[in-house]
Amino acid sequence: MRAASTTTPDAIVVGSGPNGLAAALTLAQAGLAVHVYEGAATPGGGCRTAELTLPGFAHDVCSTVHPLLAASPFFQENELDGVTLKTPEVAFAHPLDGGRAAIIKASFEQTAAFLGADARVYRRLFQAPVKEAAKLVPSVLAPLLSPPLHPLALARFGLRGLWPVTLLARRFQTEGARALLAGLGAHSMRPLDTPGTGAFALLLGVLAHAVGWPIVEGGSARITDALTRELEATGGKLHTGHWVGDLDELPQTKVKLLDITPSQLLQLADKRLPARYGKAMRRFQYGPGIFKMDWALSGPVPWQAEACRATPTLHIGGTFEEIARSEAEVAAGHHSERPFCIAVQPGVVDPTRAPHGQHTFYAYCHVPAGSTVDMSERIEAQIERFAPGFRELVLASNCLTAVDIERHNPNYIGGDINSGAATLRQTMFRPTPSLRPYETPLAGVYLCSSSTPPGGGVHGMCGVGAAKAALGELGL
Repeated sequence: MRAASTTTPDAIVVGSGPNGLAAALTLAQAGLAVHVYEGAATPGGGCRTAELTLPGFAHDVCSTVHPLLAASPFFQENELDGVTLKTPEVAFAHPLDGGRAAIIKASFEQTAAFLGADARVYRRLFQAPVKEAAKLVPSVLAPLLSPPLHPLALARFGLRGLWPVTLLARRFQTEGARALLAGLGAHSMRPLDTPGTGAFALLLGVLAHAVGWPIVEGGSARITDALTRELEATGGKLHTGHWVGDLDELPQTKVKLLDITPSQLLQLADKRLPARYGKAMRRFQYGPGIFKMDWALSGPVPWQAEACRATPTLHIGGTFEEIARSEAEVAAGHHSERPFCIAVQPGVVDPTRAPHGQHTFYAYCHVPAGSTVDMSERIEAQIERFAPGFRELVLASNCLTAVDIERHNPNYIGGDINSGAATLRQTMFRPTPSLRPYETPLAGVYLCSSSTPPGGGVHGMCGVGAAKAALGELGL
C-alpha cells in the first residue's frame, strides 16, 4: 500500500477500475487534489493482467478486446502513453460446423460481399450507422437524458436498437449472417428475444467497422498503468490494499466518487440513505454471471476454419438457434449443455503475451448469477467442436466460477461483469430513473461505476459523467 499523502484531498475516489481512474483524472485535470482508494493489491478492476497459468504467460483477468476504448471520447481526449492498440483486419470470427466460419472485417464492403445473399440486407442495417459513427458513438456513450449532440443519428439508431435480435435476424437468409448477429447480441447477456438486445448487436457491429476490435499490446493492465501515471503526474495519489467498509472511514472532502455498485453503496451508507432511495437501490437488477477459463497453450488453436486463425476474438456457439437457446437457458436459471462462449486468442496480433511459439487463450460463458458450477468440460467441448485437437495443446489452465469472479472483483455481483443487467429499463435508466443518475442523496457523494450510464465496458465515460456532475456542483 502506498503511503498516504499528508495533503488533505479535495476529492476521494473509491475504486480504481477504468471508471474510477477516469473520474479521478477528470477531477485532477480540473485542479482538484484527488486521492484514490483501491481495496485490491493492484489497481485496475477489470483491466488487470496476471500470470494466471504459468510464468511468462500474461492473461487479462477480465477485459481484453477494446472497441469501446478506441471509440470513447475520454480516451480520445487523453492519449495514453505506453498503450499500443493492435487492431486486426478481421474484427471477429464465428466458427460453424463443417469447417466454415462467418466473419466481420474492418472493411464494411468486404464484410457485406462475404455475406453473399445477405449483402444487401447487411448494408441496409449497418451502412447508415457506420457512416454516422463519429456522431453516433459519443451520444450512445452519454447519459440517455443528456441532450444528444446529434439527435437524428441517435434516433435512427435507437429505433432499430429497441428491437430484439430475433426480429433483426429475420431479415437474413444465410446461416452465417444470422450467427454473426446472434453472437453480437449475446454480449447483452440477455435472451435474444428481449427488446433492446438489437442495440448491442448494432453498436458492436458498427464499432467493428468504425474503429475495429483492438487489443492492447502486452495486456490490458497497460491501460491502468497509463491512467495511473497520468493521475500521479497531475498530483493525484493512489492507495492500494485499502478496503473501505464505511464512508465514515474516509477523510472529509468536498466530493466522494464511488466506483461501486448499488449493492455496495447500501453496505457503505445504508443507514444514512433516505428510505425511498435505499429501496430503489435494492430494486437494481444484476445480470447473469460468467464462468471463465484461461489456458497456456503450446501452439495456436487449431481452428478448422482458416478465418478463425486471423482474429483475436471468436464467438463460439454454432447457429443462431443454438445461441438463442443457450442464452434463454441461462436467463431461466439453468446451465447450458452447449454454452455460447466468447473466446480471445491475443497472440494472433500480440506475440508478447506468451513465450515464443506459445499462446494464451481464454473463453467464458454465461451462467446463472452466483453459480459455483464447473463449466470447463462444456466449454472445452465447444472449442473442440470447431478446433479438433485443442486439448492436446493445453499446458495449464485456470478456472473461475461466477462466485470466484465476484470474490476477485466485488463490483461483479454474482459474477456479473457488467455491474447491472442490461434490461431495457436499466439500459435507458441506471441505476434508477433520474435526470441526475450519478448523484446520491448524500451531499457530495456520487456513483461512477458501470452501474451508471452508459453501462459496462472499458470506456471511462461513467467516471467522466460522475466527475463532471461533481465539478458542476462545485461551480467548476
